[in-house]
Amino acid sequence: MRLTSRLYGLFAALVLTAAAHAAAPEAAAISDAGYRASIATLASDAFEGRKPGQSGEPKTLDWIEAQFRQIGLQPGPTGYRQAVPLVEITALPTAVLKVRGRDAELSLAYADDMVVWTRRVQPQAEILDSPLVFVGHGINAPEFGWNDYAGIDMRGKTAVILVNDPGYRDASLFKGRKMTYYGRWTYKFEEAMRQGADAALIVHQTGPAAYGWDVVRNSNTGALIEADAADGHAGRIAIEGWMQLDAARRIFKMAGRDFDAMEQAATQKGFHAVPLGVSASVAVRNAVRRAQSANVVGVLPGAHHPKEYVIYMAHWDHFGKSLAVGPQNDAIYNGAVDNATGIAAILEVAKAFKAGARPDRSVVFLAVTAEEQGLLGSAYYAQNPLYPLARTAAVVNFDALDPVGRTRDVEVLGYGASELEGYLKAAAAAEGRVLRPDSQPEKGYFFRSDHFNFAKAGVPSVYIKAGSESRDHPAGWVEAWSRDYVANRYHKPSDEYEASWDVSGSLEDLRLLYAVGRRAADDRHWPAWYADSEFRAAREASLKAAH
Repeated sequence: MRLTSRLYGLFAALVLTAAAHAAAPEAAAISDAGYRASIATLASDAFEGRKPGQSGEPKTLDWIEAQFRQIGLQPGPTGYRQAVPLVEITALPTAVLKVRGRDAELSLAYADDMVVWTRRVQPQAEILDSPLVFVGHGINAPEFGWNDYAGIDMRGKTAVILVNDPGYRDASLFKGRKMTYYGRWTYKFEEAMRQGADAALIVHQTGPAAYGWDVVRNSNTGALIEADAADGHAGRIAIEGWMQLDAARRIFKMAGRDFDAMEQAATQKGFHAVPLGVSASVAVRNAVRRAQSANVVGVLPGAHHPKEYVIYMAHWDHFGKSLAVGPQNDAIYNGAVDNATGIAAILEVAKAFKAGARPDRSVVFLAVTAEEQGLLGSAYYAQNPLYPLARTAAVVNFDALDPVGRTRDVEVLGYGASELEGYLKAAAAAEGRVLRPDSQPEKGYFFRSDHFNFAKAGVPSVYIKAGSESRDHPAGWVEAWSRDYVANRYHKPSDEYEASWDVSGSLEDLRLLYAVGRRAADDRHWPAWYADSEFRAAREASLKAAH
């Protein structure tokens, strides 16, 4: 009998709700004590901030592997680790960006006014008297009828770019406040390279970037880690970087332009890139070191369809130990929320699966490296999968579980993407909770974590955050906690574990996502992206090739 879409939805909801209730005994294996102990261990000073290439890395890898063994997970086809070749590029903090006009010159200081680097594996990269061109949002998007580079030859020039996409500034454009991939800073550099530019400088603005200058500075100074490549990343643009908004205003003023007026013009359809009539010079000198990191993998083989897979994933890395901070100050970026919570989560979920009947499909637990350096470990896995992506039914990602207590709602990053939301909705309903879309779609959180590399390859992925309607705290509690965390602890040494954390909501989310993954592992259905998803075509192509 052919079910109508409405009947199918009701049927699926009933089945999934039953599955969520049936999962309760196994989900009891997810414990407050176990979750807290893992976070406290990984976020302790003994692990030195878990940066790939630093002394905290082997401690972290050994500890995660030991946990997988203790739980009873089997190794993957390459053992418990997948080698990930990396290269470490450390720009010496001596770069000065000089901007020259006809009658004036500006010198922008490294770290304070700007940060610049190169992803090319070479001892030096530079631009000399490169003309600056304001290219608006730096976007070429035919489907939106938008091309900021129309009519301009960028060869030998430096692109000055606004962060985010036009929808942030005018909700009638693109997808409104919901950021598209065109708004991500990574895209800006990629497109500037495709356009032939020598360099690209993004103007930092806290609102559209979704974080302050200290995050930009901390993330892009010191050793930068990149996936190693045989060509030395010759295809990357020579110089990448950001500049402070005040520095951009000074440059525009020197060029006889008003930044605010130019920003407004760049949000109008038909905008054309504007040469600023000034030029930039900067040299980046590097120390280059090749290294090898690893993803850690543990597997629970499926009982009936062991060559089909569901993946639970979290990144184990953070920013390590800063060499620029004196011994009297806190030099360790402990990364308690980001992302000791995620690793603790996959360990607790693994215990839940081991406590119950073996799932039909195999369940893979994947702790990936170098997320903070650009989602590198997950990108390497997606390009070199240990298990075929076409045979991978779903990916569940844990990244930075906020300890804000229980909530009545569940925030879904990238809401409206795939059928996994049906699984999630039914499991949430069993807990008396409801789904809601990303509360800050303009910040593009869906594109900022490891599941994105799987989504691009077509694998349906789910990524959630704590909701905003607290069950146990006053109204506004969650929002206030989040604001304080972003302002004072995110990507800072102060992201440390506290015994006072209220992790009751995080544990509910773990049980919720256990139910979702359990359903995906036991179902013969292959979850699909919704029809309007940009990832649907990749999934359909991979399934067609595999089947």
